[in-house]
Amino acid sequence: MTNTPTLPTQVTLIGAPTDIGAGARGASMGPEALRVADLGPVIEAQGFQVRDRGNLYGPANPWLPPVDGYRHLEEVTAWNQAVHDAVYEELAEGRLPVLLGGDHSLGIGSVSAVARHCRAAGKKLRVLWLDAHADFNTHTLTPTGNLHGMPVACLCGNGPEPLTGMSGECPDIEPSCVRQIGIRSVDPGEKRLLHDAGLEVFDMRYLDEMGMRATMQAALAGLDADTHLHVSFDVDFLDPEIAPGVGTTVMGGPTYREAQLCMEMIADTGLMRSLDVVELNPALDVRNRTAELAVDLIESLFGKSTLVRRGP
Repeated sequence: MTNTPTLPTQVTLIGAPTDIGAGARGASMGPEALRVADLGPVIEAQGFQVRDRGNLYGPANPWLPPVDGYRHLEEVTAWNQAVHDAVYEELAEGRLPVLLGGDHSLGIGSVSAVARHCRAAGKKLRVLWLDAHADFNTHTLTPTGNLHGMPVACLCGNGPEPLTGMSGECPDIEPSCVRQIGIRSVDPGEKRLLHDAGLEVFDMRYLDEMGMRATMQAALAGLDADTHLHVSFDVDFLDPEIAPGVGTTVMGGPTYREAQLCMEMIADTGLMRSLDVVELNPALDVRNRTAELAVDLIESLFGKSTLVRRGP
């Protein structure tokens, strides 16, 4: 890539304070923890104009058992519709939306809005799903019914009718546009679904064998100036030794330096046009340490680097 694209100069923060799709309470406090860690000023310091449109509103968490394999389907749908509408509105204005979650079920609304925008603008889509989990469960496979374990499946058309086709088409996205990175916890039946769908998954064994640099080169291969790059950053992507403030910790995730390289290589493309930051749970954190780490990594996504780098 000779002339590296640049990010939109205007960024919008969108809070979605809900843990409606999760199995542990507390992710609803994630947006405020990110604000306390100075997310807005940190992005502004990289030369962007940041507008914080505050928090979206949706149903309270009723904390009920699953019905037909889904917990809180009606409430999750309402929250995702609110996210979809807000993200699409910001994209239509040429701004870069940053969704502050909240649990990862909100990725359905966010990515479906991005897919709708890409179709309208004639853009290709690439989704980087940074996560410890594949999030490709279905109601017949899930042991919990928690919808934060199903967003990728729903986006690919395998889910309940209210959560598939939110972009106006079903499926919202094709599996071929997704690259999953950092995966290390996949339920038995979910493995077969992932394989059959042909999702490109760079799990922790791949990272161990190839290193983060080769992993990101593979995940970012084929991008060009007509590609909208969406980053869905689940904080449990990180090793819990450095990021304890999540409800679904899985040992053996990327280290601080690996995560920084991941973010810096994404930033080098100049193609990120939308971002989710989800599953931060301040109730399980230590002195907002995980939120501060997440903000540090997001700063790298927006261009922070140790030195002035030569272009690719």
